[in-house]
Amino acid sequence: MNTRTFGRTGWQVSELGYGMWGMAGWTGSDDQESLQSLERAVELGCTFFDTAWAYGEGHSERLLGQIFRSHPSERLYAATKIPPKNRKWPARPEFTLDDCYPPEYIDEYVDRSLANTGLPVLDLIQLHTWSDEWLQDERFVPAIEKLRQSGKVRAVGISLNRWEPWNGIEAVRAGVVDSVQVVYNIFDQNPEDELYPACRAANVAVIARVPLDEGSLTGTLTADFTWPSGDWRNLYFNADNLKATLGRVEALRTLVPEGSTLADMALRFVLSNPDVATVIPGMRRLRHVEANVAASEAGPLDAAVLTALRAHRWDRRQP
Repeated sequence: MNTRTFGRTGWQVSELGYGMWGMAGWTGSDDQESLQSLERAVELGCTFFDTAWAYGEGHSERLLGQIFRSHPSERLYAATKIPPKNRKWPARPEFTLDDCYPPEYIDEYVDRSLANTGLPVLDLIQLHTWSDEWLQDERFVPAIEKLRQSGKVRAVGISLNRWEPWNGIEAVRAGVVDSVQVVYNIFDQNPEDELYPACRAANVAVIARVPLDEGSLTGTLTADFTWPSGDWRNLYFNADNLKATLGRVEALRTLVPEGSTLADMALRFVLSNPDVATVIPGMRRLRHVEANVAASEAGPLDAAVLTALRAHRWDRRQP
């Protein structure tokens, strides 16, 4: 597994990380299958694991703790997230720090995540939603510095709202975060405009999430595709969004390199950008782990393919 430097922390992490949302937040999750997939990822050299308290109210964190305890000699990196106090995603302009992350609440949920994982220290704690407006609250920066000095976490990051990469640039420039997590894929290329240059200048690590656009870039969705009742993807891929997405996916098929797949190309697109420290596709099953590791091992896409993919940028906005 190739490794990359995780910003100013200096950590050498696997460029292919492990996104753990699907292990607790999606229908069809199975703990035994999840643990087998996690074990296989460690065997293949994956060292960066991203979870959150909100993924099953700590369930995914507990699975992560099991894997870490079974590999005491491996240097694995644990990243998790504090849910917003108001339990609303994404952050809205009217939400205050007290609505989402009052200082005492941050401390409480760091302790909860430590208890769930059973780890003595968390490598990275992230706020699961973000607004640059919170930097204006005089309590925020001292709370983050106090957290860093507590010995409970090694680094602090933020997870940016979908399709709003600009709403995090001030936090990067202010020097208060060590990492940003952002949606980045063939369609969602806008982090390249301002966010990535800001992170590069500040030596802040980029965690790229949703590299397969919630599954559309696997090429397996159809116009009549549905998920079980209650699965959030039924909302994400509403009728209008699904139709528009499928047309854009179809237009990509002629660009897939010979002997490759659409999903492989999508992952390699993300990994072709050196500003990305690690990418965290969801990998609930063994076949996902092995296919995604193979994409990493294949290396960057050819320049001609990358150039062609630039034309498929799709600028979207939060509804």
